[in-house]
Amino acid sequence: MISLNRVSRRVVQSVIKNNGCSNTVRSIGSVSLLNGNNNNISSKITNKPQNRININSNNNRFINNSKVTRTSTFSLPESGKTITRLNINKNEQIGLDVAVYRYYSKNHQRIRNVAIIAHVDHGKTSLVDQLLRQSGAIKETEKDERVMDSNALEKERGITIMAKCTSFEYKDHKLNIVDTPGHGDFGGEVERVLSMVDGVVLLVDATEGPMAQTKFVLSKALGQGLKPIVVINKLDRSTARVDEVENEIFDLFATLGASDEQLNYPTLYASGRQGWAIRSRGDDQKDILPLLDTIVEYVECPDVKPEEPFSMLVTNLESDPFVGRIVTGKIYSGKAKVGQPLRVVDMKGNIIEDGGKITKIFCRRAMERIVLEEGEAGDIVGIAGFSQATVTNSLIAEGVKDPIKAIPIDPPVLAMYFEANNSPFAGKEGTHCTTLKIKSRLLKEIESNVSLQVNVTGESFEVKGRGELQLGILLENMRREGYEVAVSQPKVVFTKDENGNLMEPQEEVTIDVDTEYSGAIIEKLSKRNGDITDMKQSMGKSRLVFLVPSRGLIGLRSEIINDTKGTGVMNHLFHSYVPHKGPMDNKEKGALISMSEGVATAFSLSALEDRGILFIGPQTQVYSGMIIGENSKLHDLDVNPVKAKQLTNIRTTVKEEGIRLSPPKLLKLEEAIACVKEDELIEITPKSIRLRKRELDSTKRQKINRDKKSM
Repeated sequence: MISLNRVSRRVVQSVIKNNGCSNTVRSIGSVSLLNGNNNNISSKITNKPQNRININSNNNRFINNSKVTRTSTFSLPESGKTITRLNINKNEQIGLDVAVYRYYSKNHQRIRNVAIIAHVDHGKTSLVDQLLRQSGAIKETEKDERVMDSNALEKERGITIMAKCTSFEYKDHKLNIVDTPGHGDFGGEVERVLSMVDGVVLLVDATEGPMAQTKFVLSKALGQGLKPIVVINKLDRSTARVDEVENEIFDLFATLGASDEQLNYPTLYASGRQGWAIRSRGDDQKDILPLLDTIVEYVECPDVKPEEPFSMLVTNLESDPFVGRIVTGKIYSGKAKVGQPLRVVDMKGNIIEDGGKITKIFCRRAMERIVLEEGEAGDIVGIAGFSQATVTNSLIAEGVKDPIKAIPIDPPVLAMYFEANNSPFAGKEGTHCTTLKIKSRLLKEIESNVSLQVNVTGESFEVKGRGELQLGILLENMRREGYEVAVSQPKVVFTKDENGNLMEPQEEVTIDVDTEYSGAIIEKLSKRNGDITDMKQSMGKSRLVFLVPSRGLIGLRSEIINDTKGTGVMNHLFHSYVPHKGPMDNKEKGALISMSEGVATAFSLSALEDRGILFIGPQTQVYSGMIIGENSKLHDLDVNPVKAKQLTNIRTTVKEEGIRLSPPKLLKLEEAIACVKEDELIEITPKSIRLRKRELDSTKRQKINRDKKSM
């Protein structure tokens, strides 16, 4: 018996020369090798994690006048090397002269599936860039930075929104690298990809240390039993505090209940932008290869079952105009081949799609999509041919009964209502304006975005997500795709406990500000029912940690930026559900509401500047009920922005004074979401973002307000 243990899934090429007899064998599986004395020596590829070949002879026959014992062993060389002699009994040799083996496809023993996890702006995508460049997956001359940020919004904002997988070859291994988002609103992306990796690289900024999202992603990774590799990044900065950060990381591991094996993590020091990583701080800062070596050595190979029928958990969706929907995930058992029939089942085992066949198999090599003939157990591949499959579904072959268990996703905490735009300007700028179009777009979104939920309520849609940023990204994508939609004020998702008490979500908020602004920030958060839990000061900076109800975070980010003159940085993370904390001391300013339809004039706007902050400039089209600015007082005010200067036939020698207007505050989408009120809507079109009253008629609005006061 010849067992190619460590090298399952390879082609064995053997040329047997003995007594003038020559046979060539190419096989995957069991073959029979015939030598000159008609002795059958069988070979079989197995999957045990050993790197040796055992030779058994039948009936103790003689080969080349040398008796072969029933079992003899020799070590297997590197792939592509040649075996010239096989040592059998001590120094005796056998006439099996040439045996060469090579890869057929990467076996699961030489696959490493790794996710790069970190807080936002700690350098994940820049590090992946260097891994791809220095491994040779992409050319060093490629000028684009952050090549993994393929989405237009990702490049504009400099953040990762969607988790993406790529792969490359390194030292006879295949490395599947998953780049994950760092913002708390996109935590669902991190949660779903952790099911298809076997290790994580935890990236931590050498100056900031562990942050809110660092705690979140690490807790999810440790809960899955994944082995972490810690990389302290941005050591090229003069503000790096490596020793303190190392202690903070270890304390975080201990707080999250890491096992002894997980606590024994390797630590590397790196600069993703400069492209180097070192194991010890005294090593030469040459390249990123020490990190790749650590991944190969430390991360375990996938725990899969190649000999069983095919099964795969879907963790991502793509769309291709030629092959249709492509589902991506890790193969847990068996092998995928083109034309193979599979079933699609949900997490409960219900059949979603039956009778479908694999039409194409893909994998990512750097930034390219490569077509494969077959997919092996342990690999991350994309499969086409199943139009109904979605995230958390399982693709299974005949004989597999139970679906693969998916990781539960944390619940959403914020909800907004989407509806078709019905303002006087509806349909003038967009191409998808109907309720049916909006419904189909939202249903398509939740197929791939597992952290979103959509409930249909009449002509509107309740969309629940993790935060303002996640919902804002969805609206911005819809806007760029030509949709016109009106959305309401974001509301917190409340629940009730077993006793019927109202519970609300609470978030852990971390704010880094200059020490001189810390007092104002504490006062602002206390008005929003926030409780301070920690405060640290270092080098003129303060780090404030609060527990704040989620409803208190709406509009907070823009206020902190204004109060700290752009120097404040806020991060938040879902903490828990707590009993409702009651009303907040949060006074809202009124709005300047247009009472006429037409074109705004500079003459009218100049008279309104003293009333508050304007959102529009001259020559802007307005309609009755549209909000054109923020009133400096607490009540709403109806104004006429289209009034023009009266023309007369009286001439004077005095030169008329020119009208000088301050630049208007043009609302961005996130700012509009932060300042919209309960009785208002945000009108979002491909060209404009407007605020408007839900009821456009001023007389009816006054009646509604009177009825509210009388109740």
